[in-house]
Amino acid sequence: MPALYGLIGYPLSHSFSPAYFKKKFAELRIDAAYRPFPLAGVNEFVPLLKANPDILGLNVTIPYKESIISYLDEIDEVAEKIGAVNCISIKKGTKKGYNTDTTGFEQSLVPLLTLQHTDALVLGTGGSSKAVAYVLDKLGVRFMTVSRYIAGGGITYGELTPEIIAQHKLIINTTPLGMYPNPDGLPDIPYDAIGKDHLLYDLIYNPEETKFLLKGKENNAAIKNGFEMLKLQADASWDIWMDQAW
Repeated sequence: MPALYGLIGYPLSHSFSPAYFKKKFAELRIDAAYRPFPLAGVNEFVPLLKANPDILGLNVTIPYKESIISYLDEIDEVAEKIGAVNCISIKKGTKKGYNTDTTGFEQSLVPLLTLQHTDALVLGTGGSSKAVAYVLDKLGVRFMTVSRYIAGGGITYGELTPEIIAQHKLIINTTPLGMYPNPDGLPDIPYDAIGKDHLLYDLIYNPEETKFLLKGKENNAAIKNGFEMLKLQADASWDIWMDQAW
């Protein structure tokens, strides 16, 4: 029976991963499959594994990157520091969590950074934002988190001013606002304060240009969507799975 890999999250109406990994398996002639597993609640994780004992690895997406940790046997050092997991390997029944979002984000961001990008705003406080914060700290970029409610020393959207936007030349959206199938959403920030020295990075990849990115583009800012990050984190997940399985 072929080995099984997959993606857990909810909802999973559109996912890049199945086709991407199917192609990799075919190219390397590996007898394995990759499937989406939408879980209405993280408590469905254990029944999923019982029903599919051939699962050797899983990617984890919204909204379970943090809550999945309590269901794992081990956690990688980086993922433990972040407090979020987006990749799980399963070997001889042992479930170990990793965070490959850090690899994908760092490798896709670094080539875009200039001397202007000393301060960043991280929009959102979910699991993905924690990976972003880890990378920014590693790179020596000062950052402030922004959310609907005060959390962890950050500020709220209502507290954002044009002056704060002007000071923070790197703005990263880690929220699902603007993601398919609801592309009209966007973070509530003072877009008029964005200029040509800004870089707007959106972890969303579908659509290619979210309303958030389009607002930046209108003001001559550099923009980047999450597609390259997605591919890079997928490759990092692949390396983990292949190292432990083959």
